[in-house]
Amino acid sequence: MRLTFAGAADTVTGSRYVLDTGQRHILVDCGLFQGFKKLRERNWARFPVAPQTIERVVLTHAHLDHSGYLPALVRDGFRGEIVATAATRELCEILLRDSARLQEEEADFANRHGYSKHAPARPLYTSEDAERALSRFRVVEFDETFPLGEGIEAQFLPAGHLLGAAMVRLQRGSRTVLFSGDLGRPDDLVMRPPRRVESAGTLIVESTYGNRSHGDGDPEEVLGRVIRETAARGGTVLIPSFAIGRAQTLLYALYRLRERNAIPEIPVFLDSPMAVDATRLYVRFERDHRLTREQCAAMYRSAAMVTTPEQSKRLAGLRVPSIIISASGMATGGRVLHHLKRILPDPHSHVLFAGFQAGGTRGAHLVAGAREVRIHGEWHTVRAGVTQLDGFSAHADGDELMAWMRAFHVAPGQVYVTHGEPDAADRLRLRIGTELGWPARVPEHLETVDLPL
Repeated sequence: MRLTFAGAADTVTGSRYVLDTGQRHILVDCGLFQGFKKLRERNWARFPVAPQTIERVVLTHAHLDHSGYLPALVRDGFRGEIVATAATRELCEILLRDSARLQEEEADFANRHGYSKHAPARPLYTSEDAERALSRFRVVEFDETFPLGEGIEAQFLPAGHLLGAAMVRLQRGSRTVLFSGDLGRPDDLVMRPPRRVESAGTLIVESTYGNRSHGDGDPEEVLGRVIRETAARGGTVLIPSFAIGRAQTLLYALYRLRERNAIPEIPVFLDSPMAVDATRLYVRFERDHRLTREQCAAMYRSAAMVTTPEQSKRLAGLRVPSIIISASGMATGGRVLHHLKRILPDPHSHVLFAGFQAGGTRGAHLVAGAREVRIHGEWHTVRAGVTQLDGFSAHADGDELMAWMRAFHVAPGQVYVTHGEPDAADRLRLRIGTELGWPARVPEHLETVDLPL
């Protein structure tokens, strides 16, 4: 069997692994590239294999850098099954529909305001494409074995990180290949820890935080301090957030802060229809996380849910201290851009990024100290405070990734380190080699290797 790293091989996004058995193509993950323009342009390039030759897509989880290219794949000819856990299927309904809608709206906005270099601007895919992709899903539960043909069987193993998130284990006879997907943290505030695995012949492991530690500090304390100081100035705390996973963790953290009177009683708004819908799913999939039904209900009540564009626009008229959580998490699109245009010039306000910012995104520029950023074709001065807080990340950090791998009873024959920026991936590769003595390397984009499967 041959494996082509069609994404996430020299960057942290665009997760796509093409398996060629000689008789069929299988795709593990089908994500969007995000960040630098040269990476985003890969979303518009021809797929490395003809989509109609792919028999099955196996999804590790629902985040767009793992699932967001599916509508384009279906549009271009894919007619097979998309296999996922139940929660991943439910979240993809929310994410893919929202992604298509946003792309259509942004293309329309660019055409009406004339700031796109393309004439006309067009979405990568449409809502109709997203619906066709959703019709191809098949749900498989954790630990259930499902066939991929030619004697290859697959399983989903719990990965923490997000509702429904899974590692994918492929097995033929005694030989195994394990795709880590995105691994969660052992002591995550909301999600359960990733399952420990005893062995894998070949391991493909993520490295988003492979070169850093989340630190020993309490992220709730930092969040509370930023809110208290900003409220005292009469400003707004804007939190660009991933709508699924991160937004819910933030809501739960705000509930906990209020319970111990660590923040003032100021209004909190969750301005993301996608995040509102995703928050409701935490009651349905309670086995995936640590929260009780009562805690889920308290999390939901901790903010006013903003769903319509009119409600979102009214937030601009607030003249009292407040907290706004809005997508997207890296400030690449969505409603948060409209809030940023209003809040960035305000020295009384604060923008808090609660997680990783991929290179080339607005979030990365702001965290790096940019004094102005371009939004909707115009430059906006940055006078508001800007803070990055990694402690709420749903990704295992370098030490946690190493601890997870140390639980293996049998060393893999080969480890491929993917899904990280070059420094993060290479740092984790070095640690795997020096601390564990395992053969590890960082593959290149579109590199093909032989798998002993």
